Amino acid sequence: VLRFAAFYRKVKQIIDAEDKQNPLSDQAIADRLTRESGIEIARRTVAKYRDQLRIPSARMRKEV
Repeated sequence: VLRFAAFYRKVKQIIDAEDKQNPLSDQAIADRLTRESGIEIARRTVAKYRDQLRIPSARMRKEV
């Protein structure tokens, strides 16, 4: 079981490693967490934690 701090780090790692021209949606992040860590988490929970980390949405993270 991941603790909150570890979960926050994992979300940040996934976002830091994403393709900046095609950033991951909250659902894609949730799916990756399930696949890699066995953590079943809702998209809206990923969105909540992403907001708490002050990380913008995929649309706002996109770099051209």
